[in-house]
Amino acid sequence: MLIKILITFSLFFCVSNLSADSFTKSATIKPELVQDGAQKEWCPVCGMSIEANYKTSHTSKINNHTNRQYCSMRCLAVDMQEYKINSNDVKVVDVVTQKLINAKSAFYVVGSDIKGTMSKVSKLAFSNKEAAEDFSIENGGEIVDFKTALKMAQDSLSSDIAMVDSKKNKQLYPMGEKIFEKKCKKEININSYLQINELKADIRDKKLCGELQEGELQPLTLYLWEVKKFGDLKSIGDAISVNKDEKCPICGMFVYKYPKWAAQIFYKNSHLSFDGVKDMMKYYFTHKDAIAKILVSDYYSQKAIDAKKAYYVLGSDVYGPMGDELIPFVSESEAKTFSMDHKGLKILKFEDIKAKEVNKLDE
Repeated sequence: MLIKILITFSLFFCVSNLSADSFTKSATIKPELVQDGAQKEWCPVCGMSIEANYKTSHTSKINNHTNRQYCSMRCLAVDMQEYKINSNDVKVVDVVTQKLINAKSAFYVVGSDIKGTMSKVSKLAFSNKEAAEDFSIENGGEIVDFKTALKMAQDSLSSDIAMVDSKKNKQLYPMGEKIFEKKCKKEININSYLQINELKADIRDKKLCGELQEGELQPLTLYLWEVKKFGDLKSIGDAISVNKDEKCPICGMFVYKYPKWAAQIFYKNSHLSFDGVKDMMKYYFTHKDAIAKILVSDYYSQKAIDAKKAYYVLGSDVYGPMGDELIPFVSESEAKTFSMDHKGLKILKFEDIKAKEVNKLDE
């Protein structure tokens, strides 16, 4: 009985200090960061600080094992458009204890007076229903389960993205461009990164633009990742062109995010885009009829080249969006140089690529 009273008092004390006036989304204890590497501090979707938005943070697993951690349910919803994420793997930070809990068992307070993270509407999770109710009485909002909260996030995704894009265009991109022009003296190969948080980690840790505070680092990274990256590709002229709504038919990922790895198969009146040669070949092996042409991106120049004339390095220490890749080159000499530098297993011509070898890359 005494233990129950103490627990109830503890919850009351914690929640009573969570009013909108005093509430902070930042971690007030050491945050649980589940991603690997220096990039673990930031959201892989938008680059926002996990610690600064810890009480709205969610985690998931992609490809059955790789941990992802987001600043918000909104960014989880974005990732779910691209990856097959098992909702049983999703965890969320409990506002009171600041520990990761299973999202399906959480009680969400949606639409409270607390400002949303990357969304107009806040979504805060509690492991205890009573704590959620007390918070809702204090700050407004309705109590729903994970499935309902996620559906709300998915339904509002278009308007939330438009809201965030407006802020980026008016404030963050211009600020990032000024920081880039003033402080970035070293060359930054933006297209060598697969995620925005990887780029952000290198800018900070390798001091690619000198010493930067988070308030400078985020707009700079956004500008490089979302503006300059595509401006540089346009200047190449002969790069593969991909629309923002094109998804790889094999893995479902948005291809435009990975322009360095883009490949395309053309038919008479249509084409398909892929986020790498590996997935393109998986499709090709079962859809060889009536193909007009096939393009891949030369690794060094990033220009579009004829897939059937290219040379491919199989297996290396360079990974594409989906892990091990077949990496294309316009010449055999460049393929050999890359293979020696990056521990390639073999060099193949297009006609020598076999389905068994391609499938083995996923093992």
